[in-house]
Amino acid sequence: MDREEIFRIVEAENVKFIRLQFTDILGVFKSISITVDQLNKALDGELMFDGSSIEGFVRIEESDMYLRPDLDTFLVLPWSSPTSTSKMARLICDVFDPDGNPFAGCPRHALARVLAEAKALGYTMQVGPEPEFFLFQVNEDGTPSLKTHDKASYFDLPPVDKGEEARRDMVETLQSIGFEIEAAHHEVAPGQHEIDFKYMEALKTADNIMTFRIVVRTVAQRHGLHATFMPKPVFGISGSGMHMHISLFEGDHNAFYDPSQEDGLSEACRHFIAGILKHAPAIAAITGPTVNSYKRLVPGYEAPVYIAWSYRNRSPLIRIPAKRGLSTRLEVRSPDPTCNPYLGMAVLLKAGLEGIRQKLAPPPSVEQNIYEMDLASRIEQGISSLPENLFEAVKELRHDRLMQEALGEHIYSRFIKAKTQEWENYSSRVYDWELNEYLEKF
Repeated sequence: MDREEIFRIVEAENVKFIRLQFTDILGVFKSISITVDQLNKALDGELMFDGSSIEGFVRIEESDMYLRPDLDTFLVLPWSSPTSTSKMARLICDVFDPDGNPFAGCPRHALARVLAEAKALGYTMQVGPEPEFFLFQVNEDGTPSLKTHDKASYFDLPPVDKGEEARRDMVETLQSIGFEIEAAHHEVAPGQHEIDFKYMEALKTADNIMTFRIVVRTVAQRHGLHATFMPKPVFGISGSGMHMHISLFEGDHNAFYDPSQEDGLSEACRHFIAGILKHAPAIAAITGPTVNSYKRLVPGYEAPVYIAWSYRNRSPLIRIPAKRGLSTRLEVRSPDPTCNPYLGMAVLLKAGLEGIRQKLAPPPSVEQNIYEMDLASRIEQGISSLPENLFEAVKELRHDRLMQEALGEHIYSRFIKAKTQEWENYSSRVYDWELNEYLEKF
């Protein structure tokens, strides 16, 4: 995509407004809308915004920031106002300081920086995500409820799966803007769904995850539903994850594949696994970044709790899917869909690259169901657990210099501050469970 192509599409599609989108440290998409008259200025990277208004960016005395669009992210949004014939497009942007340097608090830049490290070693990172979400009914005033509109479960068909129509509309909308959808189905819990799209280079995949969230929520709203990526909105049922399928490539060759090995895994793959397992406790703070994330990470719901890896077993943190050749990959099962995808991929890649550089060896794979193992058996096999809550995860991140390096000092310090406040706000509140459990008992 170049400027001439963008302007050609703008004219042909009757685009009148453009959203300049960027992501804050917490993984929330932000945007500034401009008219087509300002497009040239935007493409020159001359549009300024107030960075002090964005979570974790800068102080008020340092507020001037610039947006530089990535031209390859230009697309015409697949919905328009019912009262207008004009359309809106979007461009995803990197954030820059007034002096022209990349802004240290830009998550997209943080991922690009670690990808450059991988490139220097001869690798590119490919990622395929599996984002899950819930569809809930809305109340009369339009606010979301916790009422699901079906009682379906894994792979159920209509009429039990009442979300198929909305999910099909989501898939068609995603396809219309260039997504290659690999699978879409009802998930385990009532009202829970999954749409998987094809793996791509990591930065593009992170952009796609952010776009995916907007499409899913917009289409759900048009069906009178509320889509949420909250990991565990309802007690007693499965939560939503966002498993990441990761592979490294050297040119056209999958660096994780070695046909000479009995299991088809290369030494680089084993080292990469070892790096992630080594830093898994700190990585959890980024891939499970909310208080609610740890309500999902409990035994019994196929969510990864234990720091281990396996070829087929779904109870450990990392699973190796059966396909080999170009499809050789590892599946990291801990991330959930509230994860900032730029930061999540940055810390996973950084940890894996350390494993390759230092030739770290992973522990033996665990092929039995870890949920059914007792504590003594887990200790004997050296299987530890992920942090049990956000406070523990943040504490692990404070002690992991490599993960701090992956984020950069600016993002790390602001992230720690925001998540510490989140935990303090949560832990100081009194909840219904406490009242039901203690109010009359004591």
